[in-house]
Amino acid sequence: MSAPTSISDTSYKAPSSDAVAKHNALVLAAAMALGGSSPAIVVSLGGLVGQALASNKELATLPVSLLNLGLALGTIPAAMLMRKAGRRIGYVVGAGIGLAGGCLAAFGIASYSFVLFCLGTLIIGSYGSFNQSYRFAATDAASEAFKPRAISWVMTGGLVAGVVGPQTVIWTRDAMPAAPFAGAFLGQAALAFLSMIVVWFLRPAPVSITSTTAGGGRPLSEIVRQPRFIVAAVTGLVSYSLMTFMMTAAPLAMIGCGHSVGAAALGIQWHILAMFGPSFFTGRLISRYGKGPVTAAGLVLIAVSAVIGLSGITVAHFWITLILLGLGWNFGFIGATALVTDCYRPEERAKVQAANDFLIFGSVALASFSSGKLLSAGGWESVNWLVFPPVAIALALLAWQQKAKLLAPAKV
Repeated sequence: MSAPTSISDTSYKAPSSDAVAKHNALVLAAAMALGGSSPAIVVSLGGLVGQALASNKELATLPVSLLNLGLALGTIPAAMLMRKAGRRIGYVVGAGIGLAGGCLAAFGIASYSFVLFCLGTLIIGSYGSFNQSYRFAATDAASEAFKPRAISWVMTGGLVAGVVGPQTVIWTRDAMPAAPFAGAFLGQAALAFLSMIVVWFLRPAPVSITSTTAGGGRPLSEIVRQPRFIVAAVTGLVSYSLMTFMMTAAPLAMIGCGHSVGAAALGIQWHILAMFGPSFFTGRLISRYGKGPVTAAGLVLIAVSAVIGLSGITVAHFWITLILLGLGWNFGFIGATALVTDCYRPEERAKVQAANDFLIFGSVALASFSSGKLLSAGGWESVNWLVFPPVAIALALLAWQQKAKLLAPAKV
């Protein structure tokens, strides 16, 4: 009998080995390299375009904040779509949304419309909500032992995105002389189109489609009350929010301390490399030392980055702060993601992953909106001092869970 040609055929079972998981992790890493470049493009140019288009210059950074807001608002609709139509169709639709957002942002620049440009970055942010779930999708077909490595493989795509995004800006920003920077957003749209092609090569997981898309399982309210989920969500939220909070403020603080724009840009470049570079081995560290210890190490590194930030304002201090912040995010966020995968059954994964990401990226949006205001009101020192209480809370929760012997895989 021939194999079905569509992943929507619910009678189909993919091979039960990690071969499917490895194939999908590579496909998703490639998609992350393309789609993950979108935030870098918006962050690089959003403030400059906003400053040129906004009548109120205090709103110049609004397009970047709307990127994060779109990411938060898109998590639940993205999960619902993928639950109904499957990962592959969902990711194709998501990439189409990214293409539309890039085109709208470019049109907003060309027509000198700040509102349209902001709407475009909001839509690009919602595309990001699909991209962020790649790390979970990589575990759908993975064995328990391979899950951390599958997540890490996908996150290495972010390292490539950290190069692709800035290079897209460099090569395309002047493509339309009458509309500066519009070409870069058309470049972002082109990358989203390429991502549509890449994600079509995803293979179905070795779990029946019926079990993962037709609903069922425990109520979400019951799942999110689990201590295991609370710890996973809090550590992911703290890791990502604090990274965004400090990363957003650091370039402005550097310029405020008399350093050059070039020095600030290099600091962010090193930060991005530190964020994604360790992904080549983070999964192996988790497999060897455990999810909890690696997550805790990430949180400690974020706290150490704040200590360095408080100890001086030279270029070296800022750069070391940003590098340690990136390393801490990598360990903390990948570790927290791995913890979340212990919290649900196959039929529950879509709603639990969506709830987790909504909490995380909702907090990231708040961090993005508040970072600049706190920097303006209290300076770089206040930004660094604010890091310690959330880290202490997250570490205390991890220690409590470790003591209660809840970090071993649960029978959910």
